[in-house]
Amino acid sequence: MKRLHVHVSVKDLAASIRFYRSLFAAEPVITKPDYAKWILEDPRVNFAISTNRQPPGVNHLGFQVDTDEELRAMRAQLQAADARMVEESEQPCCYAKSDKYWVTDPTGIAWETFHTLGSIPVYGEDTAVFNHGASAVPVENPAVPRCGSAQTAQPATSCCAK
Repeated sequence: MKRLHVHVSVKDLAASIRFYRSLFAAEPVITKPDYAKWILEDPRVNFAISTNRQPPGVNHLGFQVDTDEELRAMRAQLQAADARMVEESEQPCCYAKSDKYWVTDPTGIAWETFHTLGSIPVYGEDTAVFNHGASAVPVENPAVPRCGSAQTAQPATSCCAK
């Protein structure tokens, strides 16, 4: 079953945790010095906030799936939405390791579809996919190959700029 994912970059983590704790009437399931996450059932959402390297605002949106089979089943519809889809395996990010696909909507908002494989003790490296949160359109980065492009003239982009 899919769960909507929302990741917001914030300036003041403590103030944001207080706000969302009240808004959701729930404690975060993960709290780190630079990150917090709520897994809510009503509405069914994975809501994360962080102070890592992005300007305040919507960092990215997405879908969390429960199984690898669900992730693979979404591949065709994600690729139909954005032929420049990027695929990652065992990507360390946000104190977790996940398999994921990234697409960008026409306004430049990054969408992450992922299956979490397990937790890790560090935030992890930023994903070199899209410069979401900092630009209305993907930022070209030819050093990053695009899934399905066979490293053709299809430009790559950079996610979570440092």
